[in-house]
Amino acid sequence: MSTLLRAIEFLSLSLWLGSDIFLSFVVAPGTFRILSSRDQAGAIVGHSLNIMHLGGIMCGLVLLLARLARTKTFASLATPAALCVVLMIALTAISQYTVSAKMAALRVQMGSIQATAADSPLLGEFSRLHRISVSLESGVLLAGIAAIYLMAKELTLIAS
Repeated sequence: MSTLLRAIEFLSLSLWLGSDIFLSFVVAPGTFRILSSRDQAGAIVGHSLNIMHLGGIMCGLVLLLARLARTKTFASLATPAALCVVLMIALTAISQYTVSAKMAALRVQMGSIQATAADSPLLGEFSRLHRISVSLESGVLLAGIAAIYLMAKELTLIAS
């Protein structure tokens, strides 16, 4: 049972990281490159980001629950690997429920990002929030890579 729970931990983190990498490096750039309307591309990427965020939070919670079930101690949630996952969940929640929500409200106010004047304060605020969103996603990705490394390191310590 321990091996199955550990596999669920790795699978959960791998799914989350894979979706983040795929959205960031394939879906988003490809959508903006293929579609002539930046508004449509933004809507597709925003929708995909929403699904990825919710899926990521779920993957993080599944990982932590599997870890707790495997170790049968709350102390396992204070290990560096688990803390990286907690950080990933926090950054994702901030991105989803604060930054993305504000960006969606600005999109509605502007009507069309593509047609909004470059010197518009609304567009300036949208751009600022977009930079924050990218930083948060980068933080999730880096914390996830660290978590994978730390989880693998835990395995090598057990095997030694």
